[in-house]
Amino acid sequence: MDWGMRNRLSKIIRPETGRTVMLAVDHGYFLGPTTGLEEPGKTVAPLLPYADTLMLTRGVLRACVDPRMNVPVVLRVSGGTSILGNLADEGTTVSMKDSLRLNVAGVALSVFVGSQLEKQTLLALANIVNEAEEFGVPVLAVTAVGKDMVRDSRYLGLACRIAAELGAHVVKTYYCDDFESVVKNCPVPIVIAGGKKIPEREAIELSYNAVSRGAAGVDMGRNIFQSEHPVSMIRTVREVVHNNMKPDKAWDLFNALAREEGKKAHKKDKTAVA
Repeated sequence: MDWGMRNRLSKIIRPETGRTVMLAVDHGYFLGPTTGLEEPGKTVAPLLPYADTLMLTRGVLRACVDPRMNVPVVLRVSGGTSILGNLADEGTTVSMKDSLRLNVAGVALSVFVGSQLEKQTLLALANIVNEAEEFGVPVLAVTAVGKDMVRDSRYLGLACRIAAELGAHVVKTYYCDDFESVVKNCPVPIVIAGGKKIPEREAIELSYNAVSRGAAGVDMGRNIFQSEHPVSMIRTVREVVHNNMKPDKAWDLFNALAREEGKKAHKKDKTAVA
């Protein structure tokens, strides 16, 4: 692995802890104006100081994110489908040249193991790995789960291992029972997806369970930006991921931070009215 590749990977996964808190805000590429991301720039700005990596599309990066920000970017380079169509029928949407122009730390695309378009998505991963290796850019493979796929260790272990075998440098998947076996059988780091919005306490427990069972961190979106207190949520998740804070203590921290966040918002509102 050359210097450029190792350098970019160190920006995605912090060497001092071997873990990462990725902020995923790429949902609009297939969901459109997702709740909480109607104005991506406003959503992202207060969260950036607490994110190790920002995962998003080039359109939102160019239009909504301050280029002076100092957070590494993992750029989604697959798409071409929407929630109204067949999500597995994705293609590559961004060239490696444009990715490098955007100064990315890595690129991401989805694979749909077990779908009718399995071969298409896996070959797309292999092709992007070939191209990325030439320029020293890490590839994050997202193991998307179709409606007919069960999120168990057998299926997720299969999907993660195949992605790694094809050359992915990091794999994003879901947490499941017997998660340790998924991690053990995947030779590259795994980050877990937050998935749909769940109560904050459950998202905190999900993060803790994942990292305590071998995950290299989280790539969380809706469970952060759709929280009533998103800054408090990402700060709490950071403590869980990087400092192994246990769920009970993390829940207390979240509530304390949320109260503080609420007071600041109330004070700001009063000032604006005055």
